[in-house]
Amino acid sequence: MIRVFALCLTALSGLAAPTLPALASDETLAQVVAGDWRKAEDRVRDPDRHPVESLAFWGLTPGMAILEVQPGGGWWTDILAPYAARTGGSYAATGPDLGDPELSERAKQGRARLEQKLANAELYGRTSVVNWGPKASPPPEGTFDFALVSRSLHGWMRTEGAVDHYLGMIFTGLKPGGILAIEQHRANPGAAEKSFQDGYVEEAAVIAAVEKAGFRLADRSEVNANPKDTKDHPFGVWTLPPTRISVPYGSGREPDPDFDHAPYDAIGESDRMTLKFLKPAD
Repeated sequence: MIRVFALCLTALSGLAAPTLPALASDETLAQVVAGDWRKAEDRVRDPDRHPVESLAFWGLTPGMAILEVQPGGGWWTDILAPYAARTGGSYAATGPDLGDPELSERAKQGRARLEQKLANAELYGRTSVVNWGPKASPPPEGTFDFALVSRSLHGWMRTEGAVDHYLGMIFTGLKPGGILAIEQHRANPGAAEKSFQDGYVEEAAVIAAVEKAGFRLADRSEVNANPKDTKDHPFGVWTLPPTRISVPYGSGREPDPDFDHAPYDAIGESDRMTLKFLKPAD
């Protein structure tokens, strides 16, 4: 059964990671990535998204309490939650804030769908949903070992104060020594100030914002780099796979049937930074 984090709930307990060999972690992760519950359209993206290599770089290990921030369509969910279930850990996803009196019906329905998905305890194990939004309080302090933020920072940057608010929530929710894993579309150095509106963010700007929140940069990887990405596409990063839009993002217009996707499909998915941060242990 799903345990919903509301404002009055206390921290999860008893989630200490068991001591397991690193090889077991690698084997389990590979098995989960190959899992037949993953949608075909998700699995076909693995060569571009490098899930095993990325999670190994970030330091995911058996038994961790995992927080996925803004899981979207669930690409990472169908890897992280089954991995936690098979290694004695737990999985939490952020969902629309039920404590917000202005929460839309559409957002409530989206949260209900997420809860319904995670109710499959046989596949996902111990799960919970954390309130997330501009008015939400942080999760209980020191709850999680590992938090993943994938392709969300450009969206936060559209609202003043959102980056500080959301990174602060994550900082509170992580245990001392906990890992913050970030994957984000990467702008070229010196890109226009508003490049985030195209989905791209300068790596230096991300590092500065996360360090401002109290985290320490531990490492960076080029595992998700794509030198073919010129980052000057007509409809921003969403011109590229997998979104492949042919009209301005969010315009509500019908796709352009004459738009030539071929040169953008040839690029593949975006050039992305892959960063590992730690919450200081003291």
